[in-house]
Amino acid sequence: MPKQSIIPAGSGKPLAPYVPGSMADGVLYVSGTLPFDKDNNVVHVGDAAAQTRHVLETIKGVVEAAGGSMDDVTFNMIMLTDWANYAKVNEVYAEYFPGEKPARYCIQCGLVKPDALIEIASIAHVGQ
Repeated sequence: MPKQSIIPAGSGKPLAPYVPGSMADGVLYVSGTLPFDKDNNVVHVGDAAAQTRHVLETIKGVVEAAGGSMDDVTFNMIMLTDWANYAKVNEVYAEYFPGEKPARYCIQCGLVKPDALIEIASIAHVGQ
């Protein structure tokens, strides 16, 4: 099965050996996305809502670069550093998925940079 790397214009260099997205047979896998700028610095330190918005905008850019939209997202894996941010995350999340919601899970864990409060990875079915 052939796969295609999806790297939106202006993407920063990843911290590890991965690409922002990988497409195979119309399924787009979006790598775990953190609230990083192009230089891999954490943005909006201490603000879970703003970090969530930044992460979802980054995911949206990957999905759109693959020819899809956020309506094509079918599954999200959400990682939070603190359950205290859960309500703020859900408020922003609902803006990006106003209609039929994708399946998802949410766990509390440590992330690669201490100032990052959230990470989301996604799966989308594009062009189906």
